[in-house]
Amino acid sequence: MMTTRIVGVIRQLLPLVVFTLVMLSATASFAGDVTKPFSGNTVNGGTVIHEVKDGKHILTLSSDFKVPGSPDPHWQLVDSKGAVYLVDKLKIKDDKVKTSITVPAYVPDIAKVQMWCAWAEVVLGEAPFEKPVMAQIMK
Repeated sequence: MMTTRIVGVIRQLLPLVVFTLVMLSATASFAGDVTKPFSGNTVNGGTVIHEVKDGKHILTLSSDFKVPGSPDPHWQLVDSKGAVYLVDKLKIKDDKVKTSITVPAYVPDIAKVQMWCAWAEVVLGEAPFEKPVMAQIMK
């Protein structure tokens, strides 16, 4: 008798448990991927968030990112095969900072984000993703 009652309670709760698990996994898939903090000779701290907005892959610097004092810092991406893509300037007119970029369509995936000084031709710091982030829209 007690076993029958327990089975009945489990049957009633099972749909709720399944629904909760589905919702948690869906929420996780909408959340962006985040890199480990930047580390390097000049840039240490701050992360990069990857999100898909309107079908475009967007990378955004965290609010705790410190802009390097180098003369010509750029966003640079490295894919899982080691190919490097110089993407865009970090500092733009009037000392403004480009905190977000759209990943170009020719970048297949992103293993890490680097801050690159184009003037000195040196990596200032890099922030790897735990696993490469796919950057191409699946068709």
